[in-house]
This record gives sequence, structure tokens and C-alpha cells, in this order.
Amino acid sequence: MRILVVEDEEKVSRFVARGLEAERFAVDKVADGASGLEFATLYEYDLIILDLLLPGLSGTEMLRRLREVNAHVPVLVLTARDAIGDKVENFEAGADDYLTKPFAFAELLARVKALLRRGAVNRSNVIRVADLELDRLSQTVRRGGKRIELTAKEYALLEYLMANAGRVLSRTMIIEHVWDQSFDSVTNIVDVYVRHLRNKVDEPFERKLIRTVRGVGYSICDETEA
Repeated sequence: MRILVVEDEEKVSRFVARGLEAERFAVDKVADGASGLEFATLYEYDLIILDLLLPGLSGTEMLRRLREVNAHVPVLVLTARDAIGDKVENFEAGADDYLTKPFAFAELLARVKALLRRGAVNRSNVIRVADLELDRLSQTVRRGGKRIELTAKEYALLEYLMANAGRVLSRTMIIEHVWDQSFDSVTNIVDVYVRHLRNKVDEPFERKLIRTVRGVGYSICDETEA
């Protein structure tokens, strides 16, 4: 897998690159936002690690411009800026995760692997699977034009499934994305919430979209296309 590190502090950049290369990742390094944007648009990366305080084009602006042309590549922000406002601004700009300096490489690696397991993300404002439609701006869900009321966790679970339509997601992946990392992974909470979703999204309709892959996890897809 190929990772782009956009970091102007040479020591940090070298430390991160060496650690990732030891884990058998291919790593490209650039030291400014303009070069980062150029590399990110010219080459295909599985993940981008992005500093914010970059010379010339800032990390936040690079992220905004990147999302105009590539909505899918995971971006991990790595920065000394730890204010809540900075975090909110960059998540809204399209960041997938946010890690503040100083940091332990073990934590960085864990976050990198979690993002890579999750893979490319569908960031469209409206996601559709068959006649099921989820609008991220209004946070509404409709099927066949009929509005479906969901709780916050049901919505988060459905959004994750639909953003990865056709892909099998393990229970661990779902817990890491929908619940916080301290949540007990041996609980059956995922199965419970999938059952809730099925009752609202599938049961009233002839075509079933949520699939169980026995021993693996869950996916959502149009069975006529599966």
C-alpha cells in the first residue's frame, strides 16, 4: 500500500516514513501543501498523512482542494494544533482522522491501519442503494420516496454501510467506526442495531438490501446487482 506524507518538519517526516516503511508500506514524502496537492492528484494513494502548518498552501486548504477532485482517499491530519475549532474545521474540510503532536508512533500506526481497513469512503452528499436514499446534509433517509425515521446510531450504521455499499464490513470495523474505540468488541450490539435497521429499512419492502455474510459481518447492496 502507498502512503503520502505531507510534512515540512524533516525530523517528523523522516520518523513517520521510516516507521511506515518498516511496516512494509511504500511512502512518498513532500514538504509543502502545493507539492502535496500535486502528488495527491497525480498519483493514487491508499492514505495521506497531512500536517496543517505547511509553507505556502496550508494543510487545510490543500485538503479542501483535494476533496474537490478526490473525495475518497483517507486523510489523517497530523498536527500540533489541538484546538476543538481546528479539529471541527478540518473534519468539515474532509479529514477522516485527527492526531495531535507529540504522538506515539504506535498510535499513529493503529490509526493508519484502521483507516486502511475502512478503505475509500463515499463522500457524496446523497448516497443511493437501489431505492434507498440517504442525504448527509439533512441527515434524512428515504426508501421508495417514503421517509424512514432512525435513531442517531441507526443512522450512523446505515451511513457506514451505504458509503461502503457492496463491501462486507466486519463487526469490528463497524464498532470502530460507529462506536468509540473503547467499546467492548465482544458485545452483540452490532447485531442488535442491524436487526433494528432491517425492521425499518427492509421488512416493509419486498426487495431486501442488508445482507448477512455468515462468520464475517454485514453488507448492503441491491441483490439484483449482487
